[in-house]
Amino acid sequence: MAPPLFWTFSAIMLLFGLMVIISRNLVTSALSLVVCFMALAALYVSLDAFFIGVIQILVYAGAVIVLFLFIIMLLDLKAEQRRRLNLPAFFGGLVVIALFVKILFDVSYGFQGGSASFPAIQHGQHADVWYIGLTIFQQYKLQLQIIGTLIVVASIGVVVLSKRELK
Repeated sequence: MAPPLFWTFSAIMLLFGLMVIISRNLVTSALSLVVCFMALAALYVSLDAFFIGVIQILVYAGAVIVLFLFIIMLLDLKAEQRRRLNLPAFFGGLVVIALFVKILFDVSYGFQGGSASFPAIQHGQHADVWYIGLTIFQQYKLQLQIIGTLIVVASIGVVVLSKRELK
């Protein structure tokens, strides 16, 4: 990918990621997250990871955001009122951000093998999706089942929390 395109998609992703955090309206935050996911998918496609780019759009920008919007509309959340600034939480957040930037810097500049060349991907008789599926269902069975269970429990929790009590 050309460097200007990389920087453009990275800037879009960071800008809309910031909008997700800053926006007070939940629908605006969710739609900003869609744009952030689309820019991330463009970065994946630029790395010739077409399958991951398409899955990023279908699963995250499609299904997950629809689920978020459904939950937002189901819970009938009103616009959050402005509250006073919580100074301990604010400074705690700044400490977490500083530590994250330090770790990111240490990992980025402390890794010596980042410029190593990797062997080409072997192209067999099966497509890449077949190998991905084989890896997921053979090596990561437990993790896949745990994630499925967590999604089911979260969905049941949303339904239970959204039920209105009749008086």
